[in-house]
Amino acid sequence: MSASTPIQPSNAGSAPLSPLIHLIDDDAAVRDSLALLIGTVGLRVQTWADPLAFIKGFDRQGIGAILLDVRMPGISGLTVLDDLVAQGVDQPVILLTGHGTVEMCRRAFKSGAAEFLEKPVNDEQLLEALQNAVRQHVQSRQRNQADRQARERYAQLSEREREVLGLIVAGLTNKEIGRALALSPRTVETHRANLFAKLEAESLAQLIRHYASLVDAQT
Repeated sequence: MSASTPIQPSNAGSAPLSPLIHLIDDDAAVRDSLALLIGTVGLRVQTWADPLAFIKGFDRQGIGAILLDVRMPGISGLTVLDDLVAQGVDQPVILLTGHGTVEMCRRAFKSGAAEFLEKPVNDEQLLEALQNAVRQHVQSRQRNQADRQARERYAQLSEREREVLGLIVAGLTNKEIGRALALSPRTVETHRANLFAKLEAESLAQLIRHYASLVDAQT
């Protein structure tokens, strides 16, 4: 493995680490110049000369993006992309090539690339692509975390509370829910209050937005 010391952001120290860009290219001069460029916007960089070493050793849990050369000895960047997708890696991949074709570009996007750029790459274009990719990755991780928390909270509901929730999502009033489930209005109110507390929903709109899909999946 060939990995450079990560470039530290300008506000390094007690502040949280910035996202990490994995840069894979067999050309040392290209690695060095791109790493310096990426570091100017406060992103850390780890460089790799060997794509196989990268696949084996990089941190899949970190926030960031992958900048990957297409043409490398032994294994192409497109093959690396296919391997990453097959492994469920969610970090966005930006491909770089000095000899791009329409077919290569088409295959890259079909395989899941976030962006496809030709060398010599425009500095501003590359930095914008990386920052967009990192932003998308952060948002994706946040959505996944919110979905996981919603599923965990939903699992805490009793069977009756799930029935009440389903009818709330369907748009029924408390009185209509009571008639549908043969419950008194006071009992419906109690179930409603309990499920709002368990689901940590502050409003009806928030409840529907976060849990309607889970209700639909159960029906």
